Amino acid sequence: MKENKLKILVACEESQAVTKHLRALGHEAFSCDILPCSGGHPEWHYQQDVFEVIEKGWDMMIAFPPCTHLASSGARHFKQKIADGRQQQGIDFFMKLANADIDRIAIENPIGVMSTKYRKPDQIIQPYQFGDKAQKSTCLWLKNLPKLESTDIVDKGEFFEFISKKGVKKRMPMWYYKALQDAKTPQQRSTLRSKTFDGIARAMATQWTSDVKQIKLFQ
Repeated sequence: MKENKLKILVACEESQAVTKHLRALGHEAFSCDILPCSGGHPEWHYQQDVFEVIEKGWDMMIAFPPCTHLASSGARHFKQKIADGRQQQGIDFFMKLANADIDRIAIENPIGVMSTKYRKPDQIIQPYQFGDKAQKSTCLWLKNLPKLESTDIVDKGEFFEFISKKGVKKRMPMWYYKALQDAKTPQQRSTLRSKTFDGIARAMATQWTSDVKQIKLFQ
């Protein structure tokens, strides 16, 4: 018996946050990352270069390319990263995903250089628009997919206030402060910082698949 389901690649996702919601809806979704998955389902995970699997006939790709060299939060390091080529490598990786031969594509990244190096994002969303009490400006670049609609608007959550080394009063979202405290290595900080909140992951899975009108049939 045949059933309607989409074949979806979730690129650069070791957490499997979106993949698990897609699987729960019955879709043939796979995460892909050079890191082993932490989501508990290695049978749904390609631990390899995404460009080694990107031509496997996907109906949709939801991608979370690394933002370390692209995000405005690290602008103080841009000069060095431009000089040594790291930023250009990040741009090239992002653009290779954006230009993939897949009908429907969503690319997620924080506010950063891609708004000028590529184009402005189709929308900027926040976790608190989808039921998570947290603030994290998240840009989405979309190809043949609709903008996400808010599902549950809550408050923005707590903030941690501190004085910088230069004596300037600053604050950061509490979830981010706790992530920095929990991380023991730069890689862990990067992984925790790039987490996809559950409300957003659920919205991506439900809204983007329900919007698709023409669905391939799989055995």
